[in-house]
Amino acid sequence: MRVLLAPDSFGTSLTAVQAAEALAAGWHRGAPHDDVDLCPLADGGPGFVATLQGALGGTVDAVTVTAPLGDRAPAAVLRVGATAYVESAHALGLDLVPPARRDPTRTTSAGVGELVAAALAGGARRVVVGLGGSATNDAGAGLLAMLADALLGPDAVAAAGGVLRAGGGGLGAVRPDDLRWLPALRDALRGVDLVAAVDVDVPLLGLQGASAGFAPQKGATPEQAQDLERALGAFAHAAAGALGTGDVRPGLLGDAGAGQARAHRWTGLPGAGAAGGTGFAVALLGGRLLPGASLVADAVDLPARIAAHDVVVTGEGRTDWQSLHGKVVAEVAARALPLAVPTVVVAGEVLVGRRELSAAGVAAAYAVADGPEQVAAALADPAGTLAARTARVARTWSPA
Repeated sequence: MRVLLAPDSFGTSLTAVQAAEALAAGWHRGAPHDDVDLCPLADGGPGFVATLQGALGGTVDAVTVTAPLGDRAPAAVLRVGATAYVESAHALGLDLVPPARRDPTRTTSAGVGELVAAALAGGARRVVVGLGGSATNDAGAGLLAMLADALLGPDAVAAAGGVLRAGGGGLGAVRPDDLRWLPALRDALRGVDLVAAVDVDVPLLGLQGASAGFAPQKGATPEQAQDLERALGAFAHAAAGALGTGDVRPGLLGDAGAGQARAHRWTGLPGAGAAGGTGFAVALLGGRLLPGASLVADAVDLPARIAAHDVVVTGEGRTDWQSLHGKVVAEVAARALPLAVPTVVVAGEVLVGRRELSAAGVAAAYAVADGPEQVAAALADPAGTLAARTARVARTWSPA
């Protein structure tokens, strides 16, 4: 049997390449006569640049950027012709913040602004920003401030820069006048094709938005998540007021209603909530929000690779409701279904029901860990436990 192994990274435990290698080791153990092909993937989060470089080639520029808590971190800009690819996780990744210091009210996306500025300084006319795996929840305010410094000069943002770079917790105090430079920043990027490759298709606000849906996994308490929701909503309203629009007639909605409608023009976009709301900031600048998993799938020619195999195995650290909103698992299943190739998921944990997975095109899903003790064991030896589980899956799926 011909088997394609096409996983995402397993959180901070395994890169996509390491996960693919662990899957391969396990499959060879369980079904040694099968032909196995590795195709590591990404969805805009960790591994985005490395995966694209493997598929597209290009050259990599090493840069240093601001990390979530204000220290410095190494990052990269991948250049392929006039296009530059950058990975937000290099600047705001969850792995850059020790667990004891995780607090999304204080972490900043400023480093992503530096990455975009570095891409532009090298002559890129198209900049693709992979969004995912973040420790931040600031609606991209830090990105906006840092990019304004680079393109408009440090005096453009002035006193507001301190608040914008200090994390999402203080954004409720931002007023439209603090963002009066936003139209000029948007104009400065008018000749650039700015794209956000988002890892999830969720909006900025609401029950599945950046704060309610994702802030807790970044260290927020329930109270902090509610505070962040309010702060990001106020920030979005201020940004909409600073930019303005001719699309809304205040006479019908009233001033407050018109402001809310202007804000929703960006907050409601699928992917605006990605990377702690950094997708929202890209949209404010006139950028496009595209599914990162789909962009990577096209780059590696995933349909052709799936068509040459009898089964495709994908995986990730945790398969849950987020997996069905733009993640690699859903993208692989969507690409495999029309080709009548079954998709099998092997994940660290599986927290979504069989009915939902089946509706997404997944034939079967297997968890490495089913309880707290098994989760601890898997984290202690992620490659070994993934390989062991995959060996059992291979015996189930491979012909005798």
